[in-house]
Amino acid sequence: MPDRSGLRLKTLEDVFAYAEAEGAELRIDGVETQVRRPQAGRPGRRAFVSGKRKQNTVKTTTFSDGQGRLLLSGLVRPGRMHDQTALRTEGIAEQFRTRPGVKAKVDSGYLGLAKEFPGQVSAPPKKPKDEACDGDKRAWPETRRRQSSARICVEHTNAELRQWAPLRRFTGRRDTYAETHLAIASLVSDRSAQRATHRRTSTELALVRDTAR
Repeated sequence: MPDRSGLRLKTLEDVFAYAEAEGAELRIDGVETQVRRPQAGRPGRRAFVSGKRKQNTVKTTTFSDGQGRLLLSGLVRPGRMHDQTALRTEGIAEQFRTRPGVKAKVDSGYLGLAKEFPGQVSAPPKKPKDEACDGDKRAWPETRRRQSSARICVEHTNAELRQWAPLRRFTGRRDTYAETHLAIASLVSDRSAQRATHRRTSTELALVRDTAR
């Protein structure tokens, strides 16, 4: 836990409770790791074939704060499972429902989550249709850039995980991947939790009381 030496966020419930208590805006992203191809004829073999990478992969979900400090990484699932499906099976959507004060930024793979929780989850805006007004078309690139800039820190968090060779391409048995991933994630989390919290100053206008009277 950032700024809390010795305290760990071990479950999904812990992450959302921390975000609600500290007012931290979450960043959520899925990451894929290539794994060994299952033996021919083994049941469930196709479940690991990723439609995006066209390889046998295992997917995990990463949570970070607005400064890219790792809060939780795990929730292992086969590579064929879509991110939106994982939200239902992992209970992420339920956590947003029970904790309406928690907010997050996600990528386009979680558009369904942003539609379900429009006041809590921010996803990249869709490209305006051809019949949209010129103002919407000109505003879309800047809006998308701002959302991406605020969300990019979780991509940097995933890059920290990929500095470890087993999470770039896992050559061991898939049964032990979850334990390996959690062990490495805990080391990355310990290191990132030591970074100081940077407070952003507000740019909102404030009324100044006239003290001359």
